[in-house]
Amino acid sequence: MKAENFLPEDYRPAEDEPFMNERQLEYFRRRLLQWKSELQDGTRETIEGLQDTSRNVADIADRASEETDRALELRTRDRQRKLVSKIDAALRRIESGEFGYCEMTGEQISLKRLDARPIATMTLEAQERHERREKVHRDE
Repeated sequence: MKAENFLPEDYRPAEDEPFMNERQLEYFRRRLLQWKSELQDGTRETIEGLQDTSRNVADIADRASEETDRALELRTRDRQRKLVSKIDAALRRIESGEFGYCEMTGEQISLKRLDARPIATMTLEAQERHERREKVHRDE
């Protein structure tokens, strides 16, 4: 029986079950697909909104305000596009059996961290070390 057939709606991964068992993997797969769907719906709405507002505004202040709003919306959607790429990468890690394990140390990423950020690729400790190294290199 596949995991999706026996995953209760109120299921939450627990520390007392085998790490990244079928139920946990299905739980995270569903979360990632739901998140991706929400982001893609938002992108469609943005495109429709930009097409609707591509009118010629006579007042220069109104036009500037509209252009600022449009630029902000496009930046937001660009960040979300990058997020969809990370979601796709996480879905590939689920398929390959690498999901839930730190890419730096190979250790298990905590279920709490994965539940909060299912695209996480490092344990919290490895992520903090990585960010400290980046900051040091940026400051040089």
